[in-house]
Amino acid sequence: MLGLPAAVAAGYVPVKIFLDMPAEFSLGALPGWVLTDLAGYLVAGLVLLLGSLATLFRATAGAVLLGLGALLAVGALLTEPLSVGVPPARFADAMFTHGGFAMADRVGLAALAVLVLVLAFLPPTFRYLRYRTPTLPVLSGQGAYSSRSW
Repeated sequence: MLGLPAAVAAGYVPVKIFLDMPAEFSLGALPGWVLTDLAGYLVAGLVLLLGSLATLFRATAGAVLLGLGALLAVGALLTEPLSVGVPPARFADAMFTHGGFAMADRVGLAALAVLVLVLAFLPPTFRYLRYRTPTLPVLSGQGAYSSRSW
């Protein structure tokens, strides 16, 4: 269930950047590393969303998708200062002093991504996803109901 808020947090970053972009500015004008980082956030959000939905249906692949999405989100968070061309310490200082909700979103995404990564690969998670309810035995033989008795 933590994959859904992580997917929203990962998708918020590029959407907010796209909405704040001036009308006369285009995506083609952005450097390649920035576009790669934004794509990383979008792909992480999509994979986290698919993994969350798959785990609702008790599919083992959902846990793998959640782990992969969490790794993508952490990777996008770590490469963001490099894509802007700022040292990570200066980027973190700017985010914490002037970041506002964007800072809170990135901190929340980092916490959720690490938590989802750990919980997705725990053995009890796979045990829960592999468990199937026992089926009812088919009655046959002497104790079975026959249509003749009706």
